[in-house]
Amino acid sequence: MEISSFLLPKDQVSYITTSISMLEAMEQLEQHYYSAIPIIDEAGKYVGTLSEGDLLWKLKNTDGLSFENMRQVTISEIQRHVHNESVEIHAQMEDMLTLAADQNFVPVVDGSGVFLGIIRRKDIIEYYTRNITD
Repeated sequence: MEISSFLLPKDQVSYITTSISMLEAMEQLEQHYYSAIPIIDEAGKYVGTLSEGDLLWKLKNTDGLSFENMRQVTISEIQRHVHNESVEIHAQMEDMLTLAADQNFVPVVDGSGVFLGIIRRKDIIEYYTRNITD
């Protein structure tokens, strides 16, 4: 089965761009109760995932950085500690099992790397649970 039927499209997914500030990213995570969020560049291509831990490590390891001046740091300046792999839209569900084991969601891109949306681990588990019990 192709993953396209499980796609939560970009217009229904919260994501951030590389140009926003650390503070804005933190506010997005807080607003949506996420622990991680996809990052796209100005061309709409998926470049990675930012986690709460990435923000905390940046705050801890940057002298003089505090909640008051986080607006001066852009997302592109934050080192990401985990690389969430993406899959192309025409991948099969089986191709995502390994990724879903380590990621809450799997970013989905087109053949050019443009971000199309995500597949949630929850949806993958539900799919396999239904098929195992049938």
